[in-house]
Amino acid sequence: MSSEPPITVYRLQACPFCERVISTLESLGLSYQSRFVEPLHSRRTVVKRLCGVRTVPAIVDERTGVTMAESANIVEYLEATYGESQ
Repeated sequence: MSSEPPITVYRLQACPFCERVISTLESLGLSYQSRFVEPLHSRRTVVKRLCGVRTVPAIVDERTGVTMAESANIVEYLEATYGESQ
């Protein structure tokens, strides 16, 4: 079994939307791994392959099988799945 964290975040340096997701992960105490992607939108083929879009942030959660993009949706998912009510 892999010792890598089950959540992978695809992100850019200094991206405020990406930082919002990272902040949420950290406030929930979740371990994650970051994968920094190509700054050029047209070169983000790894994100396109995973999520069907080239936008970041995007996450892959191995625990639940969820793959998604769009920071507001990701934050909502993380809070609903791993927040205090769980």
